[in-house]
Amino acid sequence: MDYIRVTKDNLDGEHICCAISNNKDVQVASKKAWLADRFDEGLVFLKSVERGKCFIEYIPAEYAWIPVRADGYMVIDCLWVSGSLKGHGYSNDLLEACVSDSREKGKRGLCILSSAKKKPFLADPKYLAHKGFSVCDEADNGIQLWHLPFSDQAEKPSFRDCAKHPRVEEAGYVLYYTHQCPFNAKYVPILEKTAEERGIPFRAIRLNSREEAQNAPTPVTTCALFYNGEYLTNEQMNETKFLKLVSR
Repeated sequence: MDYIRVTKDNLDGEHICCAISNNKDVQVASKKAWLADRFDEGLVFLKSVERGKCFIEYIPAEYAWIPVRADGYMVIDCLWVSGSLKGHGYSNDLLEACVSDSREKGKRGLCILSSAKKKPFLADPKYLAHKGFSVCDEADNGIQLWHLPFSDQAEKPSFRDCAKHPRVEEAGYVLYYTHQCPFNAKYVPILEKTAEERGIPFRAIRLNSREEAQNAPTPVTTCALFYNGEYLTNEQMNETKFLKLVSR
């Protein structure tokens, strides 16, 4: 398998794997706009030449859009291989490329979000353990921070205090999200419309900057849904899934 590194120079012409290819689609446009502003901060987006979900996205921890303390680490935003591309060792290829690149850049190690049991849109904990990662911190909602240090002297990363105890002081449904995930540009407006039409108390809060994301009340900032202050899920939802959740 050959891989392509997406940069500012080729961003417009490249498929970004996790959304449809048409640049006019709101999902693609939002994600590419988010990426374009991150490349100068050291973000790397490496993907397969094949069309499909096969890519890794990572960035120096000081520029990551999650509330962690991980001085000298690289944060993996997403490692995703699925569909017909799954089961061929491509995840290993992408992770090994990330490790090699991070070592060359003098990083202390890697960290990534996961959980004790596999959750949607988070790394598989069984795979992480197999590759040598271990849990270095855990929030009250079960979201874990895993790390792969490059030396025994590397300090363990941790969640910021704001994310250790996920909770908001607001009644109804409150959704925190960013445009790091392209699906939000499509589905958040759908949820807002659905909630309005059915009289469901709902507020969507878009995190527009790294500073806002690093101080968010949740470890997962791409999508975090609360109800009456309590954390519910990090799963992006369409109308059907949202109404099913509300009915419970």
